[in-house]
Amino acid sequence: MDWFISTMAWFADNMGTIGWVWLGILIGVVAGVVASSFGAASKIADLETELYQSRAIREALKEEIFRLENQSKPKPRKRRKKVVRANKIDVGE
Repeated sequence: MDWFISTMAWFADNMGTIGWVWLGILIGVVAGVVASSFGAASKIADLETELYQSRAIREALKEEIFRLENQSKPKPRKRRKKVVRANKIDVGE
């Protein structure tokens, strides 16, 4: 029982110091949460911007693919007539 009374007396003497420590811990936790939320908010904004850009690029590529798939085939070229040439025959050599 003596140790309990001595412990309580120690807490009574040092309560101011312990209170300041707990107050510091509490302020530190609140400041950490605020700083983390600011960091997360900026990262989320960056990711949303990237998402919108990716969607715009995707739509542009889809339109390009659709445009290329629906093109009519080019008209075939007319065949050239072959010119028939007779072989040269050298006479008198």
